Amino acid sequence: AEDKVDDLYTRAKQNQWDADQLLPWDTQVDPSKPLINNDQDIYHKMSFFKKLSKSQQETFTAHSTAQLLSQFLHGEQGALMTAACVTHSVPDAGAKLYAATQTMDEARHVEVYAKYCDKIAMVYPMSPWLKALIDATLQSNRYEKVMIGMNMIVEGLALGAFNNMYRSTTCPLLKQITFNVMRDESRHVSFGHVFLGPVIKKLHPDDREELAEFAFQAVNILVQAQTAGTIANRVDPGFMQVLENSNIDADDFFKGLQEAADQGVAQTLPPGQVHALKDLMMPALARVGLLTPTVRKKYEDAGIPIFDDMRVLHAMEGGTPVAAE
Repeated sequence: AEDKVDDLYTRAKQNQWDADQLLPWDTQVDPSKPLINNDQDIYHKMSFFKKLSKSQQETFTAHSTAQLLSQFLHGEQGALMTAACVTHSVPDAGAKLYAATQTMDEARHVEVYAKYCDKIAMVYPMSPWLKALIDATLQSNRYEKVMIGMNMIVEGLALGAFNNMYRSTTCPLLKQITFNVMRDESRHVSFGHVFLGPVIKKLHPDDREELAEFAFQAVNILVQAQTAGTIANRVDPGFMQVLENSNIDADDFFKGLQEAADQGVAQTLPPGQVHALKDLMMPALARVGLLTPTVRKKYEDAGIPIFDDMRVLHAMEGGTPVAAE
């Protein structure tokens, strides 16, 4: 494990990048034009949405995209604090060195997403489920839990989202930002495995069960938000603000969403995109032994399928975009 952590530290040092020098910040960005292909979301498939004026459609496109990108920014802010916490609390000197590079990575990610959000001139608040997930990680009482919450769950979520954004964005600047951030994130996910895997194997079964329970509760926060689907946006103050800024009546909008669902229009990932829970997070938990028999029963009772196919996870840890099967 020490050799693998040392290798990650060497790669992290060699792959540091300066956003000011590397990225084409003079790229013109028009947020009223789709920055993400319209076929990536359910909204542009709604009969209700198609009846809106061109101005309302463009305004909604701009603000809903800004709300999504704002979650990237807030997620990286949380990751910055969490990586600093790992640097402080992890007991191994080599792991501290690597965690320090992750802290630098996260600072750079906050920088680039803040700068991009400045270009579209809109930042929305953190979604409640993302805040709950990051809070649970930061408030946990063991460094292993912090690493599980960040390097396996939050970073798994981010790695999947960045991969899909890279494949779907129409903005060359956002595409380049996402590629560079994704390469960093792949190392962060690997760190959770190569350092924490051997640690977990040596723990007393009761301690291992405690960590498995923490992982289950963190995953469940994410799954509950996904299960609620687009209707969950009704309790997301940021998304409600998107509708207000777009001059769209919230009751009419959510009625249109329900009508779309009744017509069989569903929010699904396009072919080739990565499902963060299925392809990254659950396999990451499985390979370090955090899907114990006791906690597997809890996943089953919660209706959360167990996934342990690690092909996509291994491919993404190589640091390049992938197309899932």
